[in-house]
Amino acid sequence: MEGMKKLMAFDLEGTLTDMISWEMLHRKFGTCEKAKKHAELFFSGKISYEEWARLDASLWVGRRKEEVEETFKDVKLKPGAQELASWLKGNGFKIAIISGGLMCLAKKIANILNVDHVYANELVFKDGKVTGDVIVRVTFDNKGEILNELKRALRPKVTVAVGDWKNDVPMFKVADVSISLGHDHADYNARDLYEVKRILEELFQGTEKL
Repeated sequence: MEGMKKLMAFDLEGTLTDMISWEMLHRKFGTCEKAKKHAELFFSGKISYEEWARLDASLWVGRRKEEVEETFKDVKLKPGAQELASWLKGNGFKIAIISGGLMCLAKKIANILNVDHVYANELVFKDGKVTGDVIVRVTFDNKGEILNELKRALRPKVTVAVGDWKNDVPMFKVADVSISLGHDHADYNARDLYEVKRILEELFQGTEKL
């Protein structure tokens, strides 16, 4: 395993943190009821993911950037996240976050965990205020495509993906090893990030199998 290039791709919300960025802003700005209707439109196939994101962001037009950033001032990681990230770095992994959440949360967590690559969606501001537009990088079903692009760029010998929900399945499918904190469609299931670390230790420490 010495010197082998390895890549770890994490979902963010529900995986590394229980904070849900879109939901937190809806709660802060009192837009939860309208947001529910937008979600229903998306999950019934009436609008695209991009349209869903922009409809939600349009509810916050004119809100100040400082108000948005204040929402994510106190970042809370899931237990074991820092230990897992440290172990990954110590064992030659590059770390990526691929999240349908917002960059204002993803970047903060990436900085804490020393993450190498971050893919998330980003609110657009003009003159320090929300415009209602969103830079959509991660949709409900393109995490696999993003991970494939990253694999082509980095050429790792082994790629691991960790997530917690059905929108992580496309990422699981292109990884060599997949671990779910949810309940399906992965090579391994884990109750928490400590168990993820134990699984990886068994797979990668002191073995030449992978």
